[in-house]
Amino acid sequence: MKIEFWSDIVCPYCGLMNHRLHQALESFEHAADVHLVHRSFQIHPDLPREGVTQWELLKRAGVTSIADQVLRPIERQAAAEGLTPYRVMDRTLGPTDLAHELLAHATDRGRGNEAWTAMYRTHFGQARKLWTTREVLDFAAQLGLDREEAAKVLDDRRYRARVSADQREAQRRGARGVPFLVIDGSRTINGAIGTDHLLAAMTETWDAGHSVPQPLPAVAHGDGVCGSDGCVIPGTQRS
Repeated sequence: MKIEFWSDIVCPYCGLMNHRLHQALESFEHAADVHLVHRSFQIHPDLPREGVTQWELLKRAGVTSIADQVLRPIERQAAAEGLTPYRVMDRTLGPTDLAHELLAHATDRGRGNEAWTAMYRTHFGQARKLWTTREVLDFAAQLGLDREEAAKVLDDRRYRARVSADQREAQRRGARGVPFLVIDGSRTINGAIGTDHLLAAMTETWDAGHSVPQPLPAVAHGDGVCGSDGCVIPGTQRS
């Protein structure tokens, strides 16, 4: 069974969903037969390369109240699920094109899942910037990738087209933000959902694929989703 997971490393719901996905896989009896594929989706490609603080981003949008309504609750939820520290407010956001290109490179070196999880922990756990070439290369070295090879990859932009294609494919499938998952090509999940619901979706999709084929419903938004205009809990304004 194939699980495609579109996300961005500055998306707090994505980091939480990545954690939940791995938790669900630990409980999924067919985990050995699951092929997890991470795909890229940039929610803030136009931010300055030096980055912008989360608080400044909220002030620019005129939605500072969302800090307590949406973003701080994500931190508390992450802590409740054992994902700590998880800094959503006290961090800087920036363009993630170079980070995604490095992640594509790591994937081709067989280090994809490890690299994505490590990048989430580096950004949300340490509030580190990962926007400039130097910042991304420092992360590559920390991960154990060859720094010179990674530098060449970023310099010639060999993965730029692949990163862009990932985003177009998600949008073609109806994604307007992330996290966005497609399970076995038939079950879509828009936004973050709880570990138990995720495990149930995986189980239902597996069972459907090993019995009489039948259409599966999309899973509605759960905790929330992040897009180009911010993060939102269903029924609220975006942050």
